[in-house]
Amino acid sequence: MSGRQDIEDLIDLMARLPGLGPRSARRAVLHLIQKRGRLMQPLAQSMQQVADSARECLRCGNIGTGDLCDICVDERRANGELCIVEDVSDLWAMERAGVFKGRYHVLGGTLSALDAIGPEELRIPLLVQRVADEQVREVILALGATVDGQTTAHYISDELSGRCEISSLAQGVPVGGELDYLDDGTITAALTARKRL
Repeated sequence: MSGRQDIEDLIDLMARLPGLGPRSARRAVLHLIQKRGRLMQPLAQSMQQVADSARECLRCGNIGTGDLCDICVDERRANGELCIVEDVSDLWAMERAGVFKGRYHVLGGTLSALDAIGPEELRIPLLVQRVADEQVREVILALGATVDGQTTAHYISDELSGRCEISSLAQGVPVGGELDYLDDGTITAALTARKRL
């Protein structure tokens, strides 16, 4: 009975992962068990290695294996540009695009009066200190187009006013997007941020 309980415990843990429910977790665990030698054992070893070595960068909040992440120690990226993101997944998305060549600052969330998340619960005081210490010329706000994201962007903009240039990502129609499939807010943002051809 213990072996079956171990499998059920693994399914329960897998079901807690984003994008996996109980049924998907059950299929994933069954697949792992069937591919135990080629997949499950290397996966378990890799997960243990990451669990032992991964840590949050003390400067920007990214995930790495040292006190400072690879981006923060790369002197070529100390170009005076600092991109502000809500979460590490947003930082990784920006890096996948390969367009931004500066450094990042991960807030760890957005301001939310309903959830009692204020500036002190986020990494905003550290951001203000970084702007002063690192002679940041431009802060790029890459926050979501949600109410909380925009509230956070306005708060940061007020905090950094006069210390550096502040910009935000353009918002609107995505590449390959069709107007018929877009929500009203996206269409409004796209029209407001229109540019001349």
